[in-house]
Parts: sequence; structure tokens; C-alpha cells
Amino acid sequence: MKRLGMTLGLRPGCLDEYRRIHVKLWPEIEGAIHTAGLQNFSIYHHDGMLFSYFEYVGPEEEFASRMQVLADAPRMREWWAVTEPLQVPRTDRQPGEWWTTMEEVFHLD
Repeated sequence: MKRLGMTLGLRPGCLDEYRRIHVKLWPEIEGAIHTAGLQNFSIYHHDGMLFSYFEYVGPEEEFASRMQVLADAPRMREWWAVTEPLQVPRTDRQPGEWWTTMEEVFHLD
């Protein structure tokens, strides 16, 4: 299993809207996330910043291709068209990233 933490800014005044659209996740998005091998997906908010955590449970060698399939799904593109205007990418993200991937420095089961 691979655990991932990512961070991203949220535009001022958009928290209520961000919460509202996540209350009822589109079924196609939920299904695509599970098909990609992602589980325990959470998004947290603090002081204008979003933090997401999820676990990838598929084969390590398929991670990149599964994330690409997820990104290319038509309904995912529609979902991002709704969510991205509310978000502010960090300036320290890697090329091609929207969310900034964080390094895990500690884990305890």
C-alpha cells in the first residue's frame, strides 16, 4: 500500500461551496476513484489550505497509469472543472502537479 498526502490552497470565501459540492460526490467519480485503487480518501481544511490523504492499494508498477486513466476520465474532467476554480495551486508544486505532493516522514499503524 502507498499512502499519499497532498496540499493545495483554497480561494478565500470558497469553503462553504467546496464543502457543499463534496457532500454528494458524483457516483461516477466515486467509482473511478475506487477502480483506480484509491481508498481512505479524505480532504481536510485549515486556514485556507486543503490537505488530502489517500491510500493506493494497487500494484506499484500500475500507479502512474491508473492515475492517468483517472485523470482522463470524462466525468473526472467535469468534476475538476467544478472544483479547480475554487482552488489555488501552491507555487512549490512539481511540474504537472495541481496538488503539491508531500513527503511522508512518519507512520504508525
